[in-house]
Amino acid sequence: MADPRDPGRLLFLYGTLRPGGNAAGRLAGRGRWLGPTTTRGRLYRITYYPALVGGDGVVRGDLFEMDDPAALLPELDAYEGCGPGDAEPWEYRRAQIAVDSGGTGHAAWAYLYNWPVDESARIESGDFLSDSRFRS
Repeated sequence: MADPRDPGRLLFLYGTLRPGGNAAGRLAGRGRWLGPTTTRGRLYRITYYPALVGGDGVVRGDLFEMDDPAALLPELDAYEGCGPGDAEPWEYRRAQIAVDSGGTGHAAWAYLYNWPVDESARIESGDFLSDSRFRS
């Protein structure tokens, strides 16, 4: 049976907006945490925040269902530096990606890194919050 949730309401979080991340409070009262989720790709540490790019690895994160995507997504676009007032080329771009929540597939919004990455900064575990460099 297909998931009845509107895919436009789902958000894949893999970094500072996740529970335990230093920016998670931005989502307080704005929806519901649906639990751990993964997607295909590679994760890199930029500075104190991560970058998700396409690739052959597994990236771990959390799925969040937004109460009002039309209000929240523009705020997150501005936070991620890819809003209408931000100069291009943007560091991030918002796109819908495929995610997996315990064997159930979904489409979810995610912020994908749009600039070159340094291979030496790859987070091999695919989990930014468990990366020891996150805490430094």
